[in-house]
Amino acid sequence: MTTAPHFTVADSAEDPDADIWFAEPAGFTAVPLDALLPEPGSQAADDLRTALAPFLEAALDGMARERFIAQFTQGQRLLAALTEAGTVHCSIGLHRDDVDAGDASCGRPLLSFFTVSWRATAVSPRAVTAARAVSGLDGQARVEFAELPCGPVTFSEAVHTPGAVSGIPQMPLVQFRAHLPHPDCGRLAVFTLSTTAVGRREQYRVILRRIAALASFDNPLRPADLGCGDGG
Repeated sequence: MTTAPHFTVADSAEDPDADIWFAEPAGFTAVPLDALLPEPGSQAADDLRTALAPFLEAALDGMARERFIAQFTQGQRLLAALTEAGTVHCSIGLHRDDVDAGDASCGRPLLSFFTVSWRATAVSPRAVTAARAVSGLDGQARVEFAELPCGPVTFSEAVHTPGAVSGIPQMPLVQFRAHLPHPDCGRLAVFTLSTTAVGRREQYRVILRRIAALASFDNPLRPADLGCGDGG
């Protein structure tokens, strides 16, 4: 017996300005960019201070509060840098490693980070845009072209290791990207899934491809009798 997949529809799916729709598998929690990056002096800024108050009050001492504020501010800077680069959605993935039941690492938590970003492109056929998106990658990167329900898509995959002077732990990071040209032929949606669980790259590769396979530039919630059109 088979059962129908279960979907939870986020409020953003009803956004009249939406340009793309996609589904994330279980285990991913969206990062509320608007709530974490409010305009100074706005009601959203007041709401954020109210939400953070219990965490500050629970701190053991002033030093602990200062560390929390510093770490939170650093997180805001990172998110702001992402949004300035065109990122419109972020999610943190948390899954249990259950691939090899006899492996000593079985059951450990696996973390990942998923983003959706927009890039402006030169006006050209969508298949050409998809090919150009991966044309300048390192020769060791894995690249693949596919025709999905949303149109032509290119996938890329590469492993990176931060430099010693970067201040970031020198752990290999595997990044999977799906490049989805918009039907207007002038922009590109980029789905990026990153994780340090390099040994589970095959499983994360499947996750990103499933997300891309369900992506749509037409509102899937629109009644069939109204026809199909762009989401934004």
